[in-house]
Amino acid sequence: MSLFDTLNAQQKAIVEYNNGPQILIAGPGTGKSRVITHKLAYLIQQGIDPETILCVTFTNKAATDLKNKVRELLGKDDISFPWVGTFHSVLAKILRVEARAVGYSTSFSIYDTEDSESLVTNIINDFNINSEALNPRDVTRKISYLKNVLTFPEDLLKKEERTSVEDKFIRVYQEYQRKIRENDSMDLEDLIIKSMELLRDNKKAFNKYKKKFEHFIIDEFQETNMALYEIIKMLCSKSGKIFVTGDEAQSIYSWRGAKPENIEKFKEEFSRVKVFTLELSYRSTPILIKAGTEISAKNSNYVAKKTFTENEDGEPLSLIKCSDEKDEAYQLAKFIKDEIAEFKYSYCDFAVLYRTNNQCRAFEDVFVEEGLPFKIFGGIEYYKRREIKDLIAYLKVIINPKDEESLLRIMNFPQRGIGMTTIKRMITFSKKHEVTLFETMGRVFEVIDIKERIQKNVKNFKILLDKYIILKDKLSVGELTHALVAELELQRLFNEETTHESLDKIDSLNDFLVSISEFSKKNPESPIEEYLRIVNLMTDLDGIDESENVIKLMTVHSAKGMEFPVVFVSGLEEQLFPLSTKFSPEATIEEERRLFYVAVTRAKKKIFLSHARARYRFGEVAYENRSMFINEIVSALLKEEDASQNRKGRKTKKEKIIQKFQSIGYVDWEQQKALIKQGSRVFHEQFGLGKVISVVGNGDNQKVTVVFDGNNMKQLMLKFAKLKVQN
Repeated sequence: MSLFDTLNAQQKAIVEYNNGPQILIAGPGTGKSRVITHKLAYLIQQGIDPETILCVTFTNKAATDLKNKVRELLGKDDISFPWVGTFHSVLAKILRVEARAVGYSTSFSIYDTEDSESLVTNIINDFNINSEALNPRDVTRKISYLKNVLTFPEDLLKKEERTSVEDKFIRVYQEYQRKIRENDSMDLEDLIIKSMELLRDNKKAFNKYKKKFEHFIIDEFQETNMALYEIIKMLCSKSGKIFVTGDEAQSIYSWRGAKPENIEKFKEEFSRVKVFTLELSYRSTPILIKAGTEISAKNSNYVAKKTFTENEDGEPLSLIKCSDEKDEAYQLAKFIKDEIAEFKYSYCDFAVLYRTNNQCRAFEDVFVEEGLPFKIFGGIEYYKRREIKDLIAYLKVIINPKDEESLLRIMNFPQRGIGMTTIKRMITFSKKHEVTLFETMGRVFEVIDIKERIQKNVKNFKILLDKYIILKDKLSVGELTHALVAELELQRLFNEETTHESLDKIDSLNDFLVSISEFSKKNPESPIEEYLRIVNLMTDLDGIDESENVIKLMTVHSAKGMEFPVVFVSGLEEQLFPLSTKFSPEATIEEERRLFYVAVTRAKKKIFLSHARARYRFGEVAYENRSMFINEIVSALLKEEDASQNRKGRKTKKEKIIQKFQSIGYVDWEQQKALIKQGSRVFHEQFGLGKVISVVGNGDNQKVTVVFDGNNMKQLMLKFAKLKVQN
């Protein structure tokens, strides 16, 4: 079979072209991944050494799939792809070799987002800053964004007029940078920044890697930031053999510093760039393609594409109107059951997408109740489970004893009687004597006011770690981890907890030991550092099994690059999708619109858009109109579903109450403020009938306390409550 048998004429031309820089502009479902796979296979078939090909994918899973497909295409199982992976993965690999040139040891730790947030939290606590003034999660996200756009504390200090909160943030940012460096660690942003600095400032390293890589394949170019663009420019000559793919309409990571304009910069700055487009969509129906085009065309930087398909017309986009998030979940569950019954779909053919992770709770509750199998992606990732993170922290300390965050994490796991007071005294000692916390543990008898019994506990812990630091060069990562788990007696400890969660911990622990044994078997010569490089750069997306027969629940960001026969896009209300800048300062309408475009273009056959009149968010009921994005789709492409036909046959008490008040109206439901007073009987769409027991405040700040049926007391902002007074 020829390598080109499954390609159309456009795709074949792209794969064969190799006369200089080329860029592929490809919309959703047009076969971009197929082209990348065949491009890599074609280069190898032409005799190019895989060692000289740098191929960057958006996720680790995509990299694994790509390598497996190329091996299958070429009929060779023994091909090695040392430089196929995500940017973080390939740059971490370079830095493991070149770390000393940028001031780190080759055993440096890699901090994921959770590790960074833990460090930020400790700094905020050390500085006695109110966490309400500086929320650790928000600070971590802001530091990540600033580093992605190459803005550092010294840049922020140039601003002459600053608020006290800004000064506190800069102080935390400065300390974060100092501590992470002191811990011989890099966060995800450092992997990019330090690689850029290495190539820019170290001529020997620059010449080494510029000579090493002869061919470049870069996917999702619209998601590259400034530093990544500079790295690509340095490694690849402007007339070099580089192939990039991109679609500005799918750029959804500006909060990571992504610059979709890098597509245009590439065309301008690289010489004789050949531009290719893919226009035939194999994924969606004509109606879905037209809807997607209408959505993306509203953005100012829209680049027109002539995307078409030979698929059947399909159905209009279904619009589902719901009373609240529970009703939304029930209606979606009913639609899924109906679609399966009528069209013989499997559960794995469905995806429910949402803008924020906390929206999945209602679907989780209702799908369990309705007996629908599902899996949540973007919740607690496997490698982020506490018991697994604790074990990984042990491995981090074993290769890098300077990693204070990991050391603090395991100081009392399992319990060994080392309290926070002891830890604080050791940290104070380490600062005073300018030694690491790990070194302080070896000198614990010098630390004032630590009881002899606790000193012995610390010393024994240090002896344990020293033992495995020696063993790491004698055992495989699998053997070492099995020995460590046995010595810590984790199986026994989890068994003694006798809780449902403890059973999950035991399962997770066993799965972890199996996976690490498999890694050692496949990579017998790989050190712990290589295993940690892979694990620390994993995301929940890397564990997605698309063939698993379950409904997928995930954020729209997580769904990028995937496709499903039937897609539900939920929560399409103002302030939620598009997300308000109040809750996400980096959100912009144009990026939110691109995100909606990505959501809609995941569907192959059908798409359902749902919005709720009321939704419980941030501790109160919010009332919003349906999303502006729905209104941007012409009505001819929409079909409004009849909610009354989609109810369960048996009505609950609440549903009967709602039916009684159907005359209230849905969109223009005006509350009757003047009639609401203590003792009034009122109706609320979510909570049902109730009695007002107090009204306080004035104007827009007026609050009403209502006891609803079932002795359910709620305090609501009268401005937003949309209460109806019972006659």
